[in-house]
Amino acid sequence: ELGSRDEKQLLELALEEKEGLDKKINMLCRKLFQLLLPKEKYDRSHVILEVTAGRTTGGDICQQFTKEMFEMYQNYADYKRWTFDIVNYMPAEIGGLHHAAAHISGDDAYRHLKYEGGTHRVQRIPETGLSSRMQRIHTGTMSVIVLPQPEEVDVKVDPKDLRIDTFRAKGAGGQHVNKTDSAVRIVHLPTGLTVECQQERSQQMNKEIALRTLRAKLYQQVTEKQLSQEQSARKLQLGTRAQSERIRTYNFTQDRVTDHRISYDARNIKEILSGKEALDKLINKLLEFAEMEAVTEYLENLQVSEGGG
Repeated sequence: ELGSRDEKQLLELALEEKEGLDKKINMLCRKLFQLLLPKEKYDRSHVILEVTAGRTTGGDICQQFTKEMFEMYQNYADYKRWTFDIVNYMPAEIGGLHHAAAHISGDDAYRHLKYEGGTHRVQRIPETGLSSRMQRIHTGTMSVIVLPQPEEVDVKVDPKDLRIDTFRAKGAGGQHVNKTDSAVRIVHLPTGLTVECQQERSQQMNKEIALRTLRAKLYQQVTEKQLSQEQSARKLQLGTRAQSERIRTYNFTQDRVTDHRISYDARNIKEILSGKEALDKLINKLLEFAEMEAVTEYLENLQVSEGGG
């Protein structure tokens, strides 16, 4: 009997040790693959992040959701100790948000945010402003675009190709922020690209920020084809297009966030929207999935090249 008790304890110790070793092996394998894989070209870049409200079946849930999402990314930047500079902000009449853009700079900002681009869907019962017959679940969407912004974007912009308009910046309530035309809108005539900046009091500063954003967008057009070719076989696409497929659903009635690309469910919407640990965990799950996809692709290409040789 004593022997069997000792054997049981030894078995438990052995299983514990095996579990610890398995974790170490997995961690070392991941580190090895990270060293083997070529570094993504833009991972260390700063970011331009844009949010835009979509359409809804009723109420103003899209605008409200867009505001919550923008605040989530602002909080996440703070959590990661990044700099978050708002360059454009178009509030909706009833406290929501039509469109906003921000420059985000910090360590590996693009690496962490690059898979946030795409269409985000919300399902919720609007809190106010609807008659009793409208108190049902409404579905709406908002889109996120994430652009890498390398520190030196070498894109030549001919001043003759630009139309620059100035206007008065508006605050959250629609009132003019100041009495001068400090806000700037730049249209790139050959492509039709339009950028705005109204956050600074100085027209010159707004113009400089808008030009920087325009250069990044033109740079993105040049590199997007190359990026899409490199990523074409993967489920996790880089989110540079607002009309990308739906990537995530936020179901408030079930308190569930689902990332459709990796079949990941989290039952803590408020924690995710707070932009801290829960969002960071989801983003890291996406990065792990992307790494495994890249590893699989790397090994398949290796087999093909060896077979060809």
